[in-house]
Amino acid sequence: MKAMRRPRRHSGIALLEAMLAIVLLGIGLLGTVGLQARAYSALSDAGMRAEATLAAEKLIGVMTADVANIGQYHLAENAAPNARLTPWVTETMEAIPGAVLSVAVADQPAANRYQVGVAIRWQRKARSEANRHRVIAYIAR
Repeated sequence: MKAMRRPRRHSGIALLEAMLAIVLLGIGLLGTVGLQARAYSALSDAGMRAEATLAAEKLIGVMTADVANIGQYHLAENAAPNARLTPWVTETMEAIPGAVLSVAVADQPAANRYQVGVAIRWQRKARSEANRHRVIAYIAR
């Protein structure tokens, strides 16, 4: 007569290992998706900063070419732009939606130059902190 075998207590361990591997894989994939979202957010912020830099440098270039009328380039935050600034404001608002623009021009007669400050502020997300980009340049008379 054959001896009766006892049931093996280790049956199902492979299933447990497979389930644990699936859980670990899921956690890893969630981490990867989170990193991807953060990278996309950082890329978007960098793109907006690049647009702000280009807009500020473009305005400073225009002002350098029009030094005789440099006093007309002043713009307070949320103020209506004059005829000289309207094209720049329109173009900048298209590139950076919701931007708040300001331009300050200060005469520095002792140094024979003008100090120009261009500030661009925007908010990418509703509940995020506002981004600010400021460029200060000196334009010779």
